[in-house]
Amino acid sequence: MTQLQVLAPAVNPRDGYKVDVSRGQRVGRVSSEWFNRPADERYLSLTDLHNSVKRRSERSKTRIVESELIRVEASRDDPERLRLMLPDAHASVAPTHWSFGQLASLVGAPAAYLRQLPAPLAAINLQHGLLNHRAEQMKTLEIENGRLELRAVTGPDYGRIFDSELVDAVQKIAGNGSGDTRWKVPGVLDWSTGIYNPNVDISNDTTTLYASDRDVFVFLVDDLNPIEAGKLPDGSPDVFFRGVYCWNSEVGARTLGIASFYLRAVCQNRCLWGVENFEEITIRHSKYAASRFALEAEPALIQFAESSPMPFVNGIKASRERIVARDDEDRQSFLRKRGFSKAETTRIIDAVLSEEGHPPASIFDFVQGITRVARDKPHQDVRLEMEGKAKKLLDLAA
Repeated sequence: MTQLQVLAPAVNPRDGYKVDVSRGQRVGRVSSEWFNRPADERYLSLTDLHNSVKRRSERSKTRIVESELIRVEASRDDPERLRLMLPDAHASVAPTHWSFGQLASLVGAPAAYLRQLPAPLAAINLQHGLLNHRAEQMKTLEIENGRLELRAVTGPDYGRIFDSELVDAVQKIAGNGSGDTRWKVPGVLDWSTGIYNPNVDISNDTTTLYASDRDVFVFLVDDLNPIEAGKLPDGSPDVFFRGVYCWNSEVGARTLGIASFYLRAVCQNRCLWGVENFEEITIRHSKYAASRFALEAEPALIQFAESSPMPFVNGIKASRERIVARDDEDRQSFLRKRGFSKAETTRIIDAVLSEEGHPPASIFDFVQGITRVARDKPHQDVRLEMEGKAKKLLDLAA
């Protein structure tokens, strides 16, 4: 009977864990964030990240205003810029690039076209849109930042969750994010040896803690407490770590979301390798978003961080033991009945034979083959569809 084994943490920074990244899914979301973040959006600790977004939220204020009472002004001193005079405001407010696009969208005007117009003409078009705005009200988010800026403008029922609230929730499980708890910025996979080293200094090149004027993104792993879930074909342990990433935008640039999963490694480019049991919660910033965050998202994050990995390990064990094909005819039939083409079926069987050293027999074998073939698909929709079928097979085993 397979037992859950949590391996001892590495003591020497040069130590690490042998992993097999040919299994499971490859997830590139964190890598995309890492690649696109400039230096001033990277943070070396959750404390620094939290302080930054908290100060921003403390300087911001939100209110609901009547659309028809907003006055659009084009300054003679700065003909390239528009300013807005809001009801009962002590000074005019300057829209950011982002909030200008939001405002134009709300009144049904093409933002790209308005940006090409001289400011007086753009002001006339926006003013017309505001006077005829059917929703009648807007919610603004303003900040004193050397000048009064309009950070966001949304519908009146927009349910704002501040970025600092998400970081607060993450800090409840991860502290500073630098190793003072189980959860930390991840280490790095050495491709030459196949060794994942969790003990890597946090720097601008390795950090996975990000925030811009529009959003926040955090990725952490519990990689000093590896989990053995079965064996590899050579008899060595199949090692996993828990991982989680979260994102939010208090100005409406994206939803709030939390993704939890098990993974085998993180490379230097912050791609996630060997991912299994990927689960995601997303919350739109609708009227009751704050309540949903308090009742669903934050408890789910804490529960995953503190729960036993036994259900995951037992699921892997069950999928390894569930034999669904004993000969070539069974294998072909099993895959074709689940919507795979003849060519895909052949590639899946060949992938398992190549990597596992035997033709697929168990649900686990088929899942590994499907995710391996899906990884090579150039179109994301096709890849996600195949990975979805693989997840359904794991659910079948459970």
